Amino acid sequence: MAKDPLAEANLHFDELNKLRVLDPEVSQKTTELKEECKEFVDKIGQFQKIVGGLIELVDELAKEAETEKMKAIGARNLLKSVAKQREAQQMQLQALIAEKKMQLERYRIEHEALSKVEAEQNEFIDQFILQK
Repeated sequence: MAKDPLAEANLHFDELNKLRVLDPEVSQKTTELKEECKEFVDKIGQFQKIVGGLIELVDELAKEAETEKMKAIGARNLLKSVAKQREAQQMQLQALIAEKKMQLERYRIEHEALSKVEAEQNEFIDQFILQK
């Protein structure tokens, strides 16, 4: 079988009978690869858009989470502040109760002393009236 002298020189005719340097099979595979690469690049572009949207969404959620975290910290600090205020108020009220108890005890003692003086004066008056 005789070899084609053009094929030996790596020259080929395509379906339109144009002279080509590449083998038609290699040319076809190159075209297919080119199409596949274009599809791949398009898919990568779509993937980047999707990932970009996802990143934006995650960033938005992170900002919202950070905002909620700050609100929670503020609420916790406010709660601690209120608890400390209540504790301070409770201590003030306990001190006031202790002070009022001491005042009550002083008034009770004073009342007993005045009652004793009144009884003595009434007795003196009764004796004075009986002597007259």
